[in-house]
Amino acid sequence: MKCNLIRLFESMFLMVFIVAVWHIAAETGSVSRILLPSPLMIGSTLIKKLGDGSLLAEMGISVGRVLKGYFCSVAGGVCFGVIIGLSEPIYRMTKILIQILKPIPPIAWIPLVILWMGIGESSKVFLIFLGGFFVVLLNVIDGIRYIDPKLIEVADAVETPKAKYIFDLVIPAAMPSIFTGLRVALGTSWSCVVAAELVAASSGIGYMISNARNFGQMDVVIIGMITIGIVGKFMDEILRLLEKKVLAWNF
Repeated sequence: MKCNLIRLFESMFLMVFIVAVWHIAAETGSVSRILLPSPLMIGSTLIKKLGDGSLLAEMGISVGRVLKGYFCSVAGGVCFGVIIGLSEPIYRMTKILIQILKPIPPIAWIPLVILWMGIGESSKVFLIFLGGFFVVLLNVIDGIRYIDPKLIEVADAVETPKAKYIFDLVIPAAMPSIFTGLRVALGTSWSCVVAAELVAASSGIGYMISNARNFGQMDVVIIGMITIGIVGKFMDEILRLLEKKVLAWNF
């Protein structure tokens, strides 16, 4: 019990210290409240938005979009990753293309996405998909290509059927790398929701932040940022628990 309390104090100390300094700076006028509202002002606005349900509504819309884009990126990344990882010729053909496309941030795709898909829901989901796809893809490819050669030699020696080889050897052996990709991709997809909701959106956390910025409501902007961080952390913890359950042998 005492150990848990110490760990809780250690994890909370820096955040409490930052908020305290922030509060003092705002109250003493060292920082303009227009540029950086005080924690008390943000807390008051947060209670108001939670009370009228507007924050939860915007958050729910954003989470829905993120999950759609994320699951599409996982499905595509795993499928193409397995195909590319298992075939040396396909890996050589796609290597340079992947290396060129991966560094392009999703926000750079916005003009093309608007032309291709308009300003509807599909364009936002596609941008989130781009944020996670290459992360999953590369981790799946690396996980497969770095499987212990001895395992492959044994499978070849006993003439393991292709389907059994993939599902009973390749994927389980690559699973630690795959889960790393899933966790990183989830964070990337969630961070892309703001960029996605800049595409003529009328709802979501990204829209709330953009709209508040236009009206100079910095307290609402900060609330949106904090909400993104907290929800992202919560989603990562869920995936971490799933990873520990599936890969109990790896912990």
